[in-house]
Amino acid sequence: MPSAHTPRRIACLQPSATVILDAIGELGRVVACTRYCAEVVPGVADGSRAILADSWTADTAQIVAAKPDLVIAAVPYQEKAVSDILRAGVRFLGLAPKTLADIYTDIATISGAVAVADRGEEVIAAMQRDIGQIHARARTASSARPRVWCEEWGKPLIASQKWVAELVEAAGGDFVVTAGTHASAEDVRRLDPEVIIAAWCGAGERVPLEKIISERGWQGTTAARSGRVFCIRDEFLNTPAPTLLRGLEALAFAIHPELFPSTKGIRQITGVPASTAGNSAP
Repeated sequence: MPSAHTPRRIACLQPSATVILDAIGELGRVVACTRYCAEVVPGVADGSRAILADSWTADTAQIVAAKPDLVIAAVPYQEKAVSDILRAGVRFLGLAPKTLADIYTDIATISGAVAVADRGEEVIAAMQRDIGQIHARARTASSARPRVWCEEWGKPLIASQKWVAELVEAAGGDFVVTAGTHASAEDVRRLDPEVIIAAWCGAGERVPLEKIISERGWQGTTAARSGRVFCIRDEFLNTPAPTLLRGLEALAFAIHPELFPSTKGIRQITGVPASTAGNSAP
């Protein structure tokens, strides 16, 4: 049973913290969160919690007014806001995950902070089991591992984070660039990915797939020629929390549709624009 000295009023400035608290059965401790949290955990949008700005635009007065005894955020966050929160006497937990191992550590850290470490270990074990099962099934594919380009932003063009690259590998694909780095449209065209995935931060499933293929001159890529261009809901890949399992299911379908069924949160291109001169992949 949680002890009396654990935080009972938590303000979450990032959806991942809210998802983790929900997964370990401690959503009732959340007294304030962002609107992005409500998008991935609808249960917090019941009118009983303050809706805060995110870590980029944190309003210290708004946060303190919610009277939290712990604030959880993830990079990027405003240093001044962190200083103000600490000066107000509120504990602050800052997360900066890059890999799946980091995410497991964050789950364990948050679970420990609210004295339910065992539940956190159960969530971690379940994630590892599900990822392992998909990995094992992907290894049965008779075809070679397809080259996968996965992006978290379009302007500038930024490859998805390391944890997404790890999920792509688990789903039986080869992540074609260094995770989290900038790339040019020409760079990606030269790599000629066999699967293209867009999961833009904050865009949901609204990435204009036909437009980006046309504007970047990617019509000649293997992915575009075969129609294997997809949008995956950004919170399924960009929220470093158990939500990633839904992203993994979508990745598995995109990479090996012969092995995995389609799932919610993924949309496939419906028509590839005609290629123009000079825009074909080498």
